[in-house]
Amino acid sequence: MEAKSPGTRIEVEIVQLLASPVHRYEGRPADGPRSIDGSELRDSIELRAGLGVVGDRHFAHPAHRQASVTLQSVEALEHVARELGVPVPGLTETRRNVLLRGVDVDALVGTDFTLDSGAGPIRFHAHRPANPCAWMNEAIAPGAHRALLRRGGIRAEPLTDGALALGPAMLTVHAAAA
Repeated sequence: MEAKSPGTRIEVEIVQLLASPVHRYEGRPADGPRSIDGSELRDSIELRAGLGVVGDRHFAHPAHRQASVTLQSVEALEHVARELGVPVPGLTETRRNVLLRGVDVDALVGTDFTLDSGAGPIRFHAHRPANPCAWMNEAIAPGAHRALLRRGGIRAEPLTDGALALGPAMLTVHAAAA
């Protein structure tokens, strides 16, 4: 669904949430990713304005303040699965924080939006695309890096504190602050 117009309200589903204290993709892709234990996927996450996801590897890092929360759409991952003939990947492969169903996440670049899963709206500014890296060919399947181009999600900054939980949510697009 188109998401650029200010005032647009979209019912979405928060499908997965990830808060990872460690980088999984370090070194050379040919060496393979660091193993995970499944504890990175969460039922809910806490966010802090200007800092990111509590417990995540990018939380409070100055270099990541404007990119501390990454969001991606299930529909983009379903496209990759169809194109490559593989199971639909998730956040443990793409390393994004929030996986949404029902909105074109990539179209949110340059906007302010709120996401409310029931605990109150959290305002974000979507600064730039979250471009895929070569690791996707190892984590998902050969060709995934290319299949994810323009479908890698967004890098956003939380402008308010709050919490997100799995399940139904409301996404509202706002005019970007001047």
